[in-house]
Amino acid sequence: MGSLRYITTLLLASLNFVTSTAQQNWKELPPLFAGQQLDNDKILHKIAFGSCNHQDLDQQIWEAVNQQEPEIWIWGGDNIYGDTEDMETLYDKYFKQKNNPSYRKLREKAMILGIWDDHDYGVNDGNKGYRWKRESKDLMMDFLDVPKESACRRRDGVYQSQSFGPEGKKVKVILLDGRWFKDFLRPAQDGQKGYQPNETGDVLGEAQWKWLESELTDSDAQVHIIVSGFQIISNQHHHEKWGDFPEARKRLFRLIEKTAPANLLLLSGDRHLAELSRIDLPGLHGPLFELTSSGMTHTEGARDKNILNEKNPHRVGPQLITKNFALLTINWEGERPAVNASVYSYLNELLFSFDLPTPNGRD
Repeated sequence: MGSLRYITTLLLASLNFVTSTAQQNWKELPPLFAGQQLDNDKILHKIAFGSCNHQDLDQQIWEAVNQQEPEIWIWGGDNIYGDTEDMETLYDKYFKQKNNPSYRKLREKAMILGIWDDHDYGVNDGNKGYRWKRESKDLMMDFLDVPKESACRRRDGVYQSQSFGPEGKKVKVILLDGRWFKDFLRPAQDGQKGYQPNETGDVLGEAQWKWLESELTDSDAQVHIIVSGFQIISNQHHHEKWGDFPEARKRLFRLIEKTAPANLLLLSGDRHLAELSRIDLPGLHGPLFELTSSGMTHTEGARDKNILNEKNPHRVGPQLITKNFALLTINWEGERPAVNASVYSYLNELLFSFDLPTPNGRD
């Protein structure tokens, strides 16, 4: 029995050594980081956004994105499908995506920002318990060319913000991290899909909440964009959502009411479909909108150009199931910025367009 225990101990130690060594090998591979220079003085007119992009599937959508000539591309999460605890595997998938010729063409002309969701984080519906999140973060930061001196590199999580444009024509993009600090969820009961609500659970963590409040309080931007990997307003589907953490969702809405940032729009992904949702908050002058764009390379149920009509009392317009990306167009010619939210197919067909009423924050 003693010999068996000794042999077992040796085998486990050997396995741990091999696993640890494999996790370090990716650091010896060609760097993902290529560097980019953000032009924070640039006046933005076109901001493109998308999520749920599988590096091994057809990447035709990048040609459509390039035709729109956005100044900024925002990754909304699931930028690759990693789903692994092997960082060399995750590296290989990021490397493949970053060197896709059509995406490289976009990188040459547009600034790149982004967050992660779950599959690029490393595990489906991942939370704060993912043990390789620090290593995964390093790869994600390099994939996005986040500057080496960025504060985002030094703190826990991948949340950050960037402002673009001069005074009077400023856009602030706030990128939330819904994975690093996210609490645990239990599966739904009685054969139902999804999760049981975590009534006291959190999404952002206290450090990120404090940071978010400072970013929104007395902001001098004329347009604000908050990006979340999964949906905030839509609350009745069985997929992952802020509604799984009802107190955190309420806290976010209270913070938005308290700070009342000018012309705020929410962006989200995850769902493999596109839709626009709205909610009226008592502290805002107008409705708060959330544009979901998801399914760049694959869609809900593998269907194309279909309308799902999933229950969502907050929805404005159709719920579209086709490979898509979103485009925000900002017109600065009037007294106030005019923002249009559109969704395009992978063939660059206009699927949906909506002029957002302004203002929805302070006057």
